[in-house]
Amino acid sequence: MLQTPSGGAGNGAAAADSGLMSIGTVLNALRDEFPEVTISKIRFLESEGLIEPRRTPSGYRKFSAGDVERLGHVLRMQRDHYLPLKVIREHLDAMERGEAVQLPVVGRQRTGEDVEQQAERPTVARVGRSELLAAAGVDEGDLKEWESYGLVVPLEDGVYDAEAVTVASLVAELGRFGIEPRHLRVMKAAADREAGLVDQVVAPLKRHRNPQTRAHAEARTKELAALTVKLHAAMVKTALGVRLP
Repeated sequence: MLQTPSGGAGNGAAAADSGLMSIGTVLNALRDEFPEVTISKIRFLESEGLIEPRRTPSGYRKFSAGDVERLGHVLRMQRDHYLPLKVIREHLDAMERGEAVQLPVVGRQRTGEDVEQQAERPTVARVGRSELLAAAGVDEGDLKEWESYGLVVPLEDGVYDAEAVTVASLVAELGRFGIEPRHLRVMKAAADREAGLVDQVVAPLKRHRNPQTRAHAEARTKELAALTVKLHAAMVKTALGVRLP
């Protein structure tokens, strides 16, 4: 683990004096960069061994600045690189041992490096079933149920693309609020319709004879996908009459 302040955490005053934070304070510190992070998400990452906060005699978690920094690294690698938690944990542990390690690249991710540089780096192109289960913190029965509703769909060779990790984690998170997979079928249907609309718009670009125009179709697809996601989120907020970060 990253360095933590010395001293015990036996009571609230001692924890405050040593710079330790409650889980609520950590949540507020992270939400500027990670607005969707929740207390249950932090607890899950702890259960997976990504962080090890101190505990008071009464069982309350107390986090050091190093814990918060490590949490930020974990959330950033999930968000930006779609890495399974096992890979993230091994990467951070290697860094703390002082080893020179490079961050694996997921699938078709691009960071501006040329192809030769990408080829020299370790790659997590796809996610295996066991990695997906570990990342979402669920068991085989849960995943089979999600697949039966089409919420998570394996590729032809039985593995999953990187986005499946995000979907699985969110389905699991919603489940903690009592929202069952069968309830999410309407969201899946809406997503399929939105994807169909985007495909309809970019289809002429994909069929174009000019290779540059066809290449432009992918960029246009990403742009339209981002806009539809923002519109969907805004409409849900409006329907609920709530303001979210």
